[in-house]
Amino acid sequence: MMTKTIIFDYDGTIHHTLGIYEPAFRETYQWLTEQKVAEEREIGSAEIAGWLGLNSKEMWNTFLPELDQSYKEQASRMVGDLMVRQIRKHKAVWYPGAEEMLTALKNRGYHLVILSNCKASYREAHWKEFGMERWFDRFYDCESYGFRPKTEIVQEIIREYSGPYLVVGDRRQDLECARSCKSPFIGCLYGYGEKGELNGADYYAEHIEDILQMVI
Repeated sequence: MMTKTIIFDYDGTIHHTLGIYEPAFRETYQWLTEQKVAEEREIGSAEIAGWLGLNSKEMWNTFLPELDQSYKEQASRMVGDLMVRQIRKHKAVWYPGAEEMLTALKNRGYHLVILSNCKASYREAHWKEFGMERWFDRFYDCESYGFRPKTEIVQEIIREYSGPYLVVGDRRQDLECARSCKSPFIGCLYGYGEKGELNGADYYAEHIEDILQMVI
């Protein structure tokens, strides 16, 4: 595969996000019910995982579209703050084999960048926690671009890094990102996408170590 720059999604592709996202969401949802602005109900881990990959605005508009905007913003900040707190407590974990895969790609001379539907504080916390400068040239978060979709932000990457490009991710937004820049796409089946969501991918990775074999 002739590639110079590899554009990775982060949550569900490199970072095993549910471990810090689920408790942060549940604590926030409990607060919303205590404020009498959300009804108590059972929410399974699978439903929570389904929101990973959406930016915070999309997530709350999907989950509680009728919720007052001020509460959506407070809830979004609360989830973000709780997750950053967990990252700083070293609770965030990458998928086993992620570091080895990234090291092998870096050693082969690829430019590696992250494009994530996350907030700037989340990006900064992960960058510091994992020493991500060892592998990645840059981490693009959607908040720094006004929560624009990945299909638009990827154009910034194209302006800054030379192609050909390869996009790697676990959600439909990542596939759409690849198509928007006419690049091949590796769909990560081990992530948080629903069945059939990645139909149309050029390649499929059942495990994170599969990515390396597909690139080289």
